[in-house]
Amino acid sequence: MPSPPSPGTPPGAPSVGSGGEEEVRMRLSLADLLTLGNAVCGFAAIYCVTTAVLIPHLLDGTSGDGVRQGGASAVMFILLGALFDLCDGIVARRFGGSGMGPELDNLSDLISFGLAPAYFVLVWGLVGGGENHLGLATVSAVAVLLGGVMRLARFSITTMRDGMFEGMPIPFAALTVLSVVLLQLSFVVTVLAVLAIAYLMVSRVAYPKPSGRLAVATAAWGAVNIGCLVAWALDCPGGETLLVTGCCLQVALAAALPVTAGVRRVAGRRFA
Repeated sequence: MPSPPSPGTPPGAPSVGSGGEEEVRMRLSLADLLTLGNAVCGFAAIYCVTTAVLIPHLLDGTSGDGVRQGGASAVMFILLGALFDLCDGIVARRFGGSGMGPELDNLSDLISFGLAPAYFVLVWGLVGGGENHLGLATVSAVAVLLGGVMRLARFSITTMRDGMFEGMPIPFAALTVLSVVLLQLSFVVTVLAVLAIAYLMVSRVAYPKPSGRLAVATAAWGAVNIGCLVAWALDCPGGETLLVTGCCLQVALAAALPVTAGVRRVAGRRFA
């Protein structure tokens, strides 16, 4: 005899302990494992910034090689997370995924490309500018975090035309934020650039979706960036030049895409 329904159970819903209750099982696909790897990379980036940059600064104000390598390690983990994020979609389309895939992807992206870069900006403001600049750095960090949250939420409920994203994709935005900080520009310029990136995430600017050859080129670009950061962190000859070159190219690409989209929009209206 089936057990009586518990209080508050809607009519017709399976009761607790009844044979009709569906069992929820966590069956992870290969794509899900890549997505979880992305989340681990985001956590590792936050760990590196905390242990190698923030804690030494708070304890004795040091900013030597350990801080340099810790910052580089954090950026490398975020780049690796971006590669995981790119590959999980490819693997899911090729081999299939689980029903949890989209939710895992959004949560992992929030850690690696929302929370981690926002934390990076906050620590940069504290270590590089001190308490005088901490307020603006905090505002910039919160803007990056909220921009990422809103970007992911909108992505979950909107449908764009094939091959395009609305607003700067959050992995691309995270890498651009890190590049701006690593270029060591003036404090005001860096803050303004970070705020502009946060705005672009929630804007309606169209960005191309990496697929096919563009996905391969994106993966190669990420691998090259990781190599540049490794050379910089290990203080290899030319490592500084490679780092600056990679960061400048990332920022230039981030600036060129919305400008190109705006020119196309104006041209389309003119000839409509």
